[in-house]
Amino acid sequence: MTVTTIIAIYVLVWWVTFFAVLPFGVRSQHESGDFAPGTDPGAPAIHRVWIKAFYTTIISAAIFAAMYFAYIYDLLPLEFLKRISQPPVS
Repeated sequence: MTVTTIIAIYVLVWWVTFFAVLPFGVRSQHESGDFAPGTDPGAPAIHRVWIKAFYTTIISAAIFAAMYFAYIYDLLPLEFLKRISQPPVS
């Protein structure tokens, strides 16, 4: 696997993880009772994106490490993946 492929896969894992982590702990302005003038009541009161990006980096590094370990040690052989991805023969 080339370095470019490794970086591309990690970036994909990071973004998917980021969008999964993003809604955790969000309180809307309506829930907190703190309204900013001219904003939607459903907008987050405090978004904490940098903390979520930090957690995303840690979680995605663990996910990527597990995927890379499985690839290096051939825990999911290519033949197995081909066999389970094909439609059943009738």
